[in-house]
Amino acid sequence: MTDSAEQAQQTSAAADRTRRRAVRHAGPPVGETEAPKPVVLAKPAAAQAAPEAEKVSTTKAASEASEAPPIEAPPIETPKQGRPLKSLLAWGVTAVVIVALVVAAVVLLLDQRSARERDDRRQAFVDTARQTVLNLTTIHPETAKQDVDRIIAGASGQFLEEFQGREDPFVGVVQDANVTTEGEVIEAGVENGTETSISANVLVAARTMVSSKEQPEPSPRDFRMRVTISDVDGKLTASKVEFVP
Repeated sequence: MTDSAEQAQQTSAAADRTRRRAVRHAGPPVGETEAPKPVVLAKPAAAQAAPEAEKVSTTKAASEASEAPPIEAPPIETPKQGRPLKSLLAWGVTAVVIVALVVAAVVLLLDQRSARERDDRRQAFVDTARQTVLNLTTIHPETAKQDVDRIIAGASGQFLEEFQGREDPFVGVVQDANVTTEGEVIEAGVENGTETSISANVLVAARTMVSSKEQPEPSPRDFRMRVTISDVDGKLTASKVEFVP
C-alpha cells in the first residue's frame, strides 16, 4: 500500500513536469541561465528612408522615361562654308563700286577741266581776233607810229609780211591826211577750227568812226573781217586778215 502511494506520487510529479514543459514557449529550462541576445543598433530614419526613396525615385523615373516620348537631340550646327565667300563677295562688290565712283568722279573732274580749258582756249582765240581788229581800226595821227607797232607786235605769217617794210609810209599817210579812226567790235565768234588746233578762223563784226582833213565830221563805217589766229610758240597772233561781205 505504501509502495503504491509513492509510485502514484512520482507519476503525478512527472506528469506535472511534463505539462510545465509543454506550456513554456521560450526561455531556458528552469535552473538554466538564458544566453545573452546580440544587440542590433537601429538605423536612423533618414538612412532607412533613403534606400526606399531611391527605389521609389528610380521606379518613378523609369516609369516616366517609359511613358514620355523620346527627346530628339538638337541638331548640331556646322559652320557654314558659304558665309566667308559671301562676305568676300560683298566686300569685293563694295570695293568695285567705290573704285567705279572714284573713277567716275575723276573722269568727270577731268572732263570739266578739259571743257574749261577748251572754253578758255576758244575765248583766247576770240579775244586775240577782237584785239587785232581794234588795233587796225583805232589809229590817231599823234600816235600813228605806236599804233602801227602795236599791230605788228600781234601779227605773224602773211599778215606780218603785209606790214613789214611799209610802216613808215603808212604812218606818213595817216599824219599827212590827219586821219583819225575809232574802232568798236560789235560781235565776234569762232568760224571754224577746233580749240585744240594751232589756228582758228574768227569772224569779227566791227564799226569804226573815221574823220580826216577832207571830212572833219566823224562818219561810221561797218565791216566784217575774217581773222586767222595762229599759235606761234605758245603765243596767239593774227596770221591773216581779210574783209568779207
